[in-house]
Amino acid sequence: MYILVTALREIKFLSQVDHQNVVKLKEVVSSKPSESTRGKGSVYMVFEYAECDLVGLMKTAKLKEAHIMCLMKQLFEALHFAHKNNILHRDIKPSNVLVNGEGIVKLADWGLCRQALPGGKFTNRVVTLWYRAPELLLGEQQYTSAIDMWAMGCLMAELLLGKAILPGKDEIDQLKKIFDLCGTPGQGNWPKGWDNLPMAKELQVFKTDAVPSQVQLRFASLSAQARDLVLKMLELDPSKRITASQALDHDYFWGTDPKPSLPSMIPVPKGDGLHEFQLKEAEAARVQERNKHHDGGHHHHHHDKKWKRVSPVKH
Repeated sequence: MYILVTALREIKFLSQVDHQNVVKLKEVVSSKPSESTRGKGSVYMVFEYAECDLVGLMKTAKLKEAHIMCLMKQLFEALHFAHKNNILHRDIKPSNVLVNGEGIVKLADWGLCRQALPGGKFTNRVVTLWYRAPELLLGEQQYTSAIDMWAMGCLMAELLLGKAILPGKDEIDQLKKIFDLCGTPGQGNWPKGWDNLPMAKELQVFKTDAVPSQVQLRFASLSAQARDLVLKMLELDPSKRITASQALDHDYFWGTDPKPSLPSMIPVPKGDGLHEFQLKEAEAARVQERNKHHDGGHHHHHHDKKWKRVSPVKH
């Protein structure tokens, strides 16, 4: 039977772990090859149920800062557990963060995870574009768990500001957006190593005048502690980025009010259709319905949009 390597990785990792903030794999079920599956069997992974993902939660609930603190704290717990066991998630984004009815976060979609072996070389074509760390975009193959922390910085800022902070159109645009926000590398913010990465030599982005960091300005509306934690994750230099265990000790969670809420206080919406792919399908159906009305009742063939799971719904 043919199983995708991503499925094998996910099954292997999840069958070995037990953590309340990592999604539980209940069982793996296989079906026999048949004509309809062109002689190939299928493998189904059965997971515990979660009411929504972060995309659905952001779209439908009014999240207060205390709720966001609670969500982030649970996410850092899941990542600290993975990183301690030398596992990189490599695909952190809002649609891969599930939340159940009790407000418990379940980090899901471990299909891209892999063991971080010192000195090992891995593919840099990982992490959805908007959450991809600068070293990956520059072609680094010997990266560390710092790539997950960059994605967490993007995710936390998105929760606090209500919209994605680095919505790049392609890899070059993504790097440009990162450097517009964090400053051009080389001014002490990433002093060594970045310019030896494969893409650094080819890119025009660096040939322009050095841009100073805009982070303080862009995140001015955040509380001082929230801003400090986000900035420590959005360090250009991966060696300077805060770790998941350091993030759990950050004053943001232990300092002044508000304190993180209890998970049960998070206003998790009830009902179906509260995951990113369902929201996109519903939106596509609405667009199709609107177009039908605009056509004055004339019948047109509408091409089904093939939704790519690349990014959260824009707010």
